[in-house]
Amino acid sequence: MFSPSSLSPAARFAAAVVAAQVLVQIGAFTLPALLPHYLAAWSLSAMEAGWLIGAFFGAYVAAVPVLVALTDRVPARRVYLVGAGATALSHLGFAILAEGFWSGLAFRALAGVGWAGCYMPGLKAIADRLEGDAQSRAVSWHAAGVGIAGAASFALAGGLAAFAGPPAAFAFGAACAAVAFAIGAAVMPRSAPRPAAAPMALLDFRPVLRNRAAMAWIAGYTVHTWELAALRAWGVTFLAAAVALHGAPAWLPGPSVLFTAAGLVGIAVSITGNETAQRFGRPRVVAAAIGGAAALSLLAGWSLLVSAPLAALCVLAWNAAIYLDSSALTAGTVQAAEKDRRGATMGLHSMCGYAGGLLGPIGVGLALDLAGTGAAGWAIAFGHLAIVTLAGLVILRRLGRSA
Repeated sequence: MFSPSSLSPAARFAAAVVAAQVLVQIGAFTLPALLPHYLAAWSLSAMEAGWLIGAFFGAYVAAVPVLVALTDRVPARRVYLVGAGATALSHLGFAILAEGFWSGLAFRALAGVGWAGCYMPGLKAIADRLEGDAQSRAVSWHAAGVGIAGAASFALAGGLAAFAGPPAAFAFGAACAAVAFAIGAAVMPRSAPRPAAAPMALLDFRPVLRNRAAMAWIAGYTVHTWELAALRAWGVTFLAAAVALHGAPAWLPGPSVLFTAAGLVGIAVSITGNETAQRFGRPRVVAAAIGGAAALSLLAGWSLLVSAPLAALCVLAWNAAIYLDSSALTAGTVQAAEKDRRGATMGLHSMCGYAGGLLGPIGVGLALDLAGTGAAGWAIAFGHLAIVTLAGLVILRRLGRSA
C-alpha cells in the first residue's frame, strides 16, 4: 500500500509545496466565477470588468521580475511567505472592504502581487531539488495541482456564494491562503541558494533574452496565458448569457460548475500533453495545441446562436486545447534555462505570460463594449484570440529554429 513515507525526501517536499500551491490558488478565480453578480451589483461596464480581472495579471507582471529573481539570491521561503500573506489579505479585503470598481481593483492588484510571490518561487523550489525527467514530471504535477485548484475555485465560489453570499467565497480563499502560508513556513528551507558563478543584476534579463531556446518557449507561454486568461475571465459570463438566451436542459450544470468541469478536463489534458511532448516532441505538440485552440476560439462565440449545450461543449473543447501545451511550455522554459539563471528565466517566463493575461480579459471586455453581447460580439471577442495565438506560434518557431 502506498504511503507518504515511501516517498523520497525530495518527493515529499515537492508534494508539500504542491499542496500549498493548491491552497493559495483556490480563491484565485472567485471573481471570474461571480462576475455576473458584480457586473450588476457594481454597475460595471465590460471594460471595467476586464480591468478588474486583468489587474491581477498586471500587478503580477510588475512584481514577478523582482520577486522571482530574488530567489536566486535569498531563500525562496521568504518570498513565498510574502506572497501567501498578500494573497490572504487580498481575499479578506475583497470580502469585507471592497465596495466598487476602485476598491476592488486595489485588492485584485494585491492578489496579483501575492501570486507573483507564490507561483514561480514555489515552482523553483521544486525544480531546484530535481533534474531531468523527474524535474519535468514534477513541473507537470505542479501545473496540474495549480490547475485543479483554479478549476475548483469556480464551483466552490459559486456554491459558497449561493449558500452564504459572495463575501463568504472570498473569505474561504483567504483562509486557504493562510494555511498555505503555514505549510511554506514549515517545509521550505531557510538557507539561501548557492550564489551564481557570475551574478547578474537583479533586473538584468539580458542573459535570459540571449537564450533563444528559452525565449521561444516564453513566447509560446505568453500567448497561451493571453488566451487562457481571456477564457477564464469571461467563460462563466458567456455560459450564463447562453443559458439566459436559450434556457438550459435540466441535465446541464450551472455555468460555474461547467467551468470547473472544463478546468478539470484541462488538467488531465495538460498532464497528457507533457507526457506526449516527451514522446513525440514538444514543438509538434505545442503547434497542434495552438492550432486547435485558434480554431475553437473562432467557433465558440457563434455557438451562442444555437444552444446552451453547444456553447458549453465549445468552451470545454477550447479550454482543453489551451491546456494541451500548458505544462509542455513551462517545462520547455525550465529545461532551456541556464541553471544559475533559472530564477531569472522563470521570472521572465511568468512576466511575459501574465502580461498576456492582463491583455486577454481587457481585450474581450473592449470587444463586448464595442460590438455588444450578442453572438456577433462574442464571436469578435473570442475570435480575435486566434490571431494572437497563431502569431505567437510563428514567433516560437522562428526563435526555436535559430536557437
